[in-house]
This record gives sequence, C-alpha cells and structure tokens, in this order.
Amino acid sequence: MERSLLIRNAEMVFEGRMLHGDLRAVGGLIETVAPGGGLDTRQGEVVVDADGLVLLPGAIDPQVHFREPGQPEKEDIGSGSKAAASGGITSFLDMPNNVPSATSMSAIQSKIDSASRTAVNHYGFFIGATPDNIPDLQAAVGTPDSPKPVDGVCGIKVFMGSSTGDLLVDEQAALEAIFSETAGVIAVHAEDEGRLKERRPMFEERTDVAAHAEWRDSETALIATKRACRLADDSGHRLHVLHLTSGLEADWLADNKGSNITTEVCPQHLTFDQDDVEERGTRLIMNPPIRYTEDRDTLWKRLKDGTIDCIATDHAPHTLENKALGFPKAHSGMPGVETSLPVMLTHAADGKCSVPDVARWMCEGPAQVYGMEGKGRLQEGFDADLVLVDMGSRRSITDSDTWSRVGWTSYQGIPLTGWPVSTFVDGELVFRRTPEGPARGEFSVDGGSSGRPLRFSRSR
Repeated sequence: MERSLLIRNAEMVFEGRMLHGDLRAVGGLIETVAPGGGLDTRQGEVVVDADGLVLLPGAIDPQVHFREPGQPEKEDIGSGSKAAASGGITSFLDMPNNVPSATSMSAIQSKIDSASRTAVNHYGFFIGATPDNIPDLQAAVGTPDSPKPVDGVCGIKVFMGSSTGDLLVDEQAALEAIFSETAGVIAVHAEDEGRLKERRPMFEERTDVAAHAEWRDSETALIATKRACRLADDSGHRLHVLHLTSGLEADWLADNKGSNITTEVCPQHLTFDQDDVEERGTRLIMNPPIRYTEDRDTLWKRLKDGTIDCIATDHAPHTLENKALGFPKAHSGMPGVETSLPVMLTHAADGKCSVPDVARWMCEGPAQVYGMEGKGRLQEGFDADLVLVDMGSRRSITDSDTWSRVGWTSYQGIPLTGWPVSTFVDGELVFRRTPEGPARGEFSVDGGSSGRPLRFSRSR
C-alpha cells in the first residue's frame, strides 16, 4: 500500500493566497488540495491536524556551501542537509568550492553518492568552472546544440571575483568560451577581480569590520554584473546572478535584465545593515558584504517588484574559532540554511511582506529559475514536499539551537516567528519540533532514507 498522508485544517498557501483547507499526499505526490477542507480519512493513512498552523510548499535553498569534501569540521552534506530540513528546506543546491574544488563530473558524482547516503532532503550540485575545463562542464550540462540535464546537476558556477576557495575565472576569453560552449544555467558570483585587486592596498591597515564593505564596494559588484549580463545577452545563455547586495545593481537590473537573466537575494541582506555589522562583528562578514540601510531598502523594493526572482541563503559556515580571529583574518561567510524561512516569515509577521510572498520567493521562485520538476507549489501532481510552520509564537534563537556543525548563528538572540513544526519530504515526516521537546527539534528519519537527486528540465 502506498504511503498516504492527510493534513487537515491548515491555513495553506494556494495559488498565491491564503486558504483554509486540507491536503492529501499519496505515494510521495500531492493527490488532492481541498480549499475549505472536508476530505475524509482513509484507512491506514497518517493524519495530521494542522489547526492553527500554516502549510507551505517545502522551501528550496538554491545556494549553500556544505564544505564536502575537505572541511568536515565546518559542514558536510549530511549535517548541512539536516540543518536545512530543520528550517523547512526540502531541496538544496550545493556549490563547488570545496577542497578540492568540484570541477569534473566524477567529483560531482561523488557528492551525489554521498548525498544518497547522508541527506534527508532533495539535492542538486553545481559544477565549478575554471579557465580550462570546458569538456568537464559539457559532460555535466551538455552543449548549446545538445543540452544534457543530469539528475542532481543544477548548473555551472562561475566565480568572477575571488572569494572562499580557489575557483576564479576573470579572463574575458575564458568567460566567453564558458558562455558560448555550454548549456544549462550559469550562476555567477559577480564581483570584479580587477577592482578588488586595485582597491586592496587602500584597506590593508584597516582592522575594523566596516572596511569590508568599503573595499568590496557596490561598484565592484555592478561592474561584474554588467559584464555577466553582456556575456549572457551575446551568447543567449541562461544567467543567474547570485546574492545581490547593492541597490546600485538592483536598480540597474530593473532597467536592463533580459528574459534570460534571473537573480536572487539573501535574507541577511534584507535584514541587516551597517549598524548590525558593527554590533555583531565578523559573524556578519561575507562576500559580497552586508552593506547599508539604503541598499537593504532598495533590495526589498526590487524583490517586491519582481526584479529579484528568488531568495537563497549562501549558507557558508566557518568555525567560531576562525571568526574570533577578527577582521581581516576571519573568513567570509555565515550559516543560514536553518534560519532563512523563519527570518522571512518574521518579516511577513511584521508586515514587511506576506506569507504568500515568502512562498513565492523561497519555494516557487527557485524552482522556476532552475527548472526543477514538480517543486515549489501546493499543486496536485507535484511532489509532496511540505512544511508546517507556527506563525502564532515567537522565540529567540541561540547558538545551541542550531544543527549546522559549526554551532552558531548570526541571528543569536533575535526573536523569530514561523518556526517549522513539521517538515515532509515526498510525503514522509523527516523533522518535527514540539512545544515540549528541544527548541532545535528532532529527526524521525536517518540520513539517506529520504531525498533524491533533483530533476531539471532541458534548457539552453
């Protein structure tokens, strides 16, 4: 008998609005969405009374750094996957700047194999671009004339500016070859390497955290974003600009973004500004940096008007011992995969946006950007990746509440609303958080028993 799940009496996000009703999933797929409710219980099915809870599609995080292989003290696929599921994330896309970097199909296959043993949710992986690995990229995603989607391979990652790891492609000829000779989605870290090098001597004596955003300024990001968009327009290639941080970029994209270009923003850049960086120090140091109040406000504006297509976390954990080294020695990056949904739902609870907005940006948006099959909506025939959240209570998160292996959060002490109560993957309960249990919740499955490689539609 196929596994059957009935969720009753939920406030659900359905077709862009909030409706009261029931949802049934059978065999891992959504069989029925019933606005108004009224579904009868079937023999043997699992029944969840969701009275007082909100039902969302499982959230998708399209940019995480789970540090496998090479840095297990920070994160591996198994620990990162659990952190994601605890935050209502049922699918993730992992980046290639590992040790060694994942720049071949054999390296990607090793990560897929590891995820099949340790992950509790669905997974996809980027292959990293180098100046000379076009054949490897084509083996993963195909050519313009013959796209070749591979289950578990979501696209190509290009670092146009140096960040964590040793992947960097900033020469024009190499970039043109990547854009013109491969298929799939190219996702770029858009910071201009030439400007970073030129400006570095100006800040070598600075040890205050404010210097980070001054060095990696908005113009550094805009130059690279414009360059990437020209490459995409000239080649007709699908481009995704990762983690927008500046109002300068967002406003330029509002006037210049073509139909083949998408972009994203991170919750931290919608939440924090220069005052928070001064207060929280290196916990908020990342690349590109958290900027200024006016940037945060413009990012919100461009998210709401559709210039920005989705939300990602850029989950990039480093140890607290490393972060304690201070600026500029501490590495750039912060964990965020398990707090992203509560952070955005807190903004909804505070009136900054709506719960359906959050579902559009964190569920439907990433699925559309990457062509994920059966993901992102509460729709009959779609995968039964679901999360129930409690919008009726607010509590502060502490470092000890986290599942990420580094054991800390940049949101330490901040009250958040919308904590996941239950996370379902293919209709199976994988994680739950109860009032009488630990704040960090508990898992009901072992690694490898749920989740699978994501499927992506064929595209140029």
